[in-house]
Amino acid sequence: MDPSQVADSVKGSVYAKAIARMGSDSIRITYHSPAVRKRIIWGGLVPYGEVWVTGAHNATTLETSRTLLIGGKVLAPGKYALFTIPGPDQWVVIINKNWNQHLAWDYDAKDDLIRFAVKPRQVEHLERLQYFIATRGIVDGTIMMRWERVEVVLPFRFQE
Repeated sequence: MDPSQVADSVKGSVYAKAIARMGSDSIRITYHSPAVRKRIIWGGLVPYGEVWVTGAHNATTLETSRTLLIGGKVLAPGKYALFTIPGPDQWVVIINKNWNQHLAWDYDAKDDLIRFAVKPRQVEHLERLQYFIATRGIVDGTIMMRWERVEVVLPFRFQE
């Protein structure tokens, strides 16, 4: 489901997916997409410096059918939770082995497999949080998360 196609009258966070197929392999992001609805998002609804599910409700999940190089680290094929720690000038991206979590209540740093820092970018307003996966050929790609006026970009590469 494309969350940008949901009527503005929908108050809840809608279930959504971003999927990319690269040759015979795939990468999938599954998440709940909240709306801005005139709220202060960064440093407000989503506090700076705290672990966030990078969506709403259940932890956002990342599934890969092939080994990935992401954040300079290797991630085996499987299903994982994707968390972030937002900040005004830098975000920490976290890939956690416990994908079946509600919000960040069950989050435990001991289950982190990968952590890396990224710089957020300013973009045009997007009412609902949305993930995009852009591919370049059959091994290189980028996961982008956009919401409100912020975009975070996570380059990845399928490994042999």
